[in-house]
Amino acid sequence: MADHRPPLDAAPFDAVRDAVLTMAFRDDLVVREIPAPSGIAPEAFALAADVRPEEHATDSPYGTGRLVVLHDSAEPDAWGGAWRIVAFAQAPLEPEIGIDPLLADVAWSWLMDALAARGAAFHSESGTSTKTLSTGFGTLAAEGDGAQIELRASWTPAGDITAHVDAWAELTCMLAGLPPGSEGVASLGGRRGNRG
Repeated sequence: MADHRPPLDAAPFDAVRDAVLTMAFRDDLVVREIPAPSGIAPEAFALAADVRPEEHATDSPYGTGRLVVLHDSAEPDAWGGAWRIVAFAQAPLEPEIGIDPLLADVAWSWLMDALAARGAAFHSESGTSTKTLSTGFGTLAAEGDGAQIELRASWTPAGDITAHVDAWAELTCMLAGLPPGSEGVASLGGRRGNRG
């Protein structure tokens, strides 16, 4: 079936937002709309994602992500276009994985690979990949050592916005240790399936 959505550079903001809000995601990822930060762009919307969140929890112990889609018809020079995506994903790690010297590079490459796999064209990408190691002391000593990976990125998207959002969702799951892809999907804001 042919895709009749207008190219991103010609699409009105509301149509882009609606296209994202009707997306389906893997059933082990709960995605919801959250308030967008103000003052960054004339128009914006934001999403939060949680990997296998606990019942009634706001954040997942497995991994979380945030994504903001910005629109400014004035096309800021730094963006090189009217649209900009700002993405964040983080997940806890086993300490022995956290010490891998290539971990930060791998996290960035997973984002680039996820975008490429979906044919999501982009330019002017930037970001940071941060790994942290921690050791508990005092009353936290029993928690032992811990590690975390965090990726912050932004890029100027082209083409179908849903390909970019899908790549971010997949990255969030991969950082949490889930394999790429999933047979079951759930609609945005829908109830997740069993954690099995």
